[in-house]
Amino acid sequence: MANSARLLPTRRLQLAKSTVSSRIFDAVNIIIMVLLIFVMVYPFWNQLVVSLNDGIDTQRGGLYFVPRMFTLNNYDYIIKSEGLSTAVMWSLLRVAVGTVTHLICSGFVAYLTTVKFFSFHRPLRAMFVISMYMSGGMIPVYLWFTKIGLLESFAVYWVPGLIGAYDMMLIASYIESLPDAVSESARIDGAREVTIFFQVVAPLCVPVFAALAVMTAVGHWNSWFDCMLYNSSGKFDTLQMLLRDILIESGKIRKLMQDATVGADAVKSQVARISTQSMRAATTMIVTIPIVCVYPFFQKYFVKGISIGAVKG
Repeated sequence: MANSARLLPTRRLQLAKSTVSSRIFDAVNIIIMVLLIFVMVYPFWNQLVVSLNDGIDTQRGGLYFVPRMFTLNNYDYIIKSEGLSTAVMWSLLRVAVGTVTHLICSGFVAYLTTVKFFSFHRPLRAMFVISMYMSGGMIPVYLWFTKIGLLESFAVYWVPGLIGAYDMMLIASYIESLPDAVSESARIDGAREVTIFFQVVAPLCVPVFAALAVMTAVGHWNSWFDCMLYNSSGKFDTLQMLLRDILIESGKIRKLMQDATVGADAVKSQVARISTQSMRAATTMIVTIPIVCVYPFFQKYFVKGISIGAVKG
């Protein structure tokens, strides 16, 4: 009893020390997480502030958390640009068609590589793995697109990306984690492989499909280089390409206004208050906000799809 009584103060002291150390650990973690959140969120917030500030005033610098001279001229200039509605239509159509066709084709090829009795399932997977590390280059691809008639067409946005090697491997890994009895029972009932994929396997792959849909859609939404390279006529310009042209055009207008000596007063209205920096911030917000609004709805699928699809049970 005497020994246990002597140990009680020691245990209490250890518990007190552990409690203090755990609180310090929690406080340090909270501080670090808050700093990380600030580092990630502040650049976007600062761009939003710059986009809502007067362009001439923005050149003075010193904008951090709130606009100094609030204005919507930057967005108004972009919205009134010619061809905006058409560019938005092509961008949305590209995202929809490109994402759906990519998931269907990549998913079906991934399913074929998991069918054990398919003779070429291993060579097929090896062929796509090799394509991840070897490419023909830009010039051969351009010449090939010219030969098959993909240039100056909407198909050039989604046909080359029907099958992605990395996405195919990720889907295949996810399918392999599913029980074999799922597909075997369907085969016993007389279902063909296409039916098994679309009616049995695909519904079970919703998490990985949703995760890849986010990445594919964002890739299509942000892409502009292929539009410039393969659709030089501007007939199928997407929103990204239009915003790029607007940004370049605004810079040229500012330069012309600075160099002009006659008739400058007639032009100094709304455009006179726009700067390249403010236009760049406005275009960044227009491109980013749709993704920020859509991503939370797919976040749970994104995390689950990547983690489960990359690890075999």
